[in-house]
Amino acid sequence: MVGEGSVYFSLIIPTYNEAKNIPDIVRLLTRLLDEFIAGQYELIIVDDNSPDLTWEVAQAMAVDYPQLRVMRRQTERGLSTAVIRGWQAARGEVLGVIDGDLQHPPEVLRKLLTEIGQGADLAVASRHIEGGGVSQWSFVRRFLSRGAQLLGLLILPNVVGRVSDPMSGYFMFRRRAIAERILNPMGYKILLEVIGRGDVQQIAEVGYVFQERLEGESKVTWRQYVDYLLHLARLRSRGRISRLRKRFQPPLVRFFRFGLVGLSGVFVDMAMFYLLSDPSALALGLTRSKILAAETAVINNFLWNDFWTFRDLAANQQGWRKRLKRFLKFNIICLIGLVLNVLLLNLFFNVFHLNRYLANLIAIVLVAVWNFWISLKLSWRVTEVGK
Repeated sequence: MVGEGSVYFSLIIPTYNEAKNIPDIVRLLTRLLDEFIAGQYELIIVDDNSPDLTWEVAQAMAVDYPQLRVMRRQTERGLSTAVIRGWQAARGEVLGVIDGDLQHPPEVLRKLLTEIGQGADLAVASRHIEGGGVSQWSFVRRFLSRGAQLLGLLILPNVVGRVSDPMSGYFMFRRRAIAERILNPMGYKILLEVIGRGDVQQIAEVGYVFQERLEGESKVTWRQYVDYLLHLARLRSRGRISRLRKRFQPPLVRFFRFGLVGLSGVFVDMAMFYLLSDPSALALGLTRSKILAAETAVINNFLWNDFWTFRDLAANQQGWRKRLKRFLKFNIICLIGLVLNVLLLNLFFNVFHLNRYLANLIAIVLVAVWNFWISLKLSWRVTEVGK
């Protein structure tokens, strides 16, 4: 429940060893929010008893910043639980979270608050939509981030698929969305917990560029990615969210069209495979023939899907650059499927000694579901995002 002296917006800033960053972020947030919703907000710093005395620095600032509140946790640890403790103590109708290291640009708060004001239940700052990005991430970190998202789509598609950046730690939502809900997050990120367990209908996303740290050290470790996957598994093991399941309607029309396109791709694939591999034709090697035949089928499938299956979605992403981007995504998805296809083909043909064409057909069918679902979520993204 909202406590006495309630305000409109409560922003939680979880911290650990951020003494050098706290003065700057408090000053920036105060200046921005004073211009936008003066007197209607509070900043709540939740510190895990930092050795660099972050909590003490913050408490000293509270004298000059009456909207600032500081919580020092001496027995609990963890970013997600720190955020929840902050929300429990908050008085706002709208609850939010932002990192304390200046990697989340404070100015994006204006756009997020505007989306909430226009009716969104949840507004998420995303690195993966127009206007978003990362500044100087290494290839490995980019790969891990996207890989985690892909695994999330496979494990918990009805939750992860609703936003483009499920690992975002920068968002806000209406308090009523989690009223009387028990949140029990694991690890570093809490957004999935809010979407999965909360009553979140309309979601808006705002692009932002993730900044490099100015002070302190990054807290992202391999353990955070492991916890993320465990969190997904735990959310799934407790049952599908009934509200999402009722609202979820299998995309039958798209699936039917995708299936017809895929069927045309099967004929293209099989015809090319025959021309390339048959002893009476070019007689190329099995694997080489399969790769060339599959890529020809991929091009065929993309063109038909872009102009027919996902035509309404493609219409909102016009221009050759965006079409090329869709094609590259589709190609990567199909490439992964191709690897599986080649492995299955060799398994059925060389190990189980099936006819080469039957082996190829079985491999295609087994990979078809992969291509459809991941294409739906990534190449022509279908997420329940409202603005």
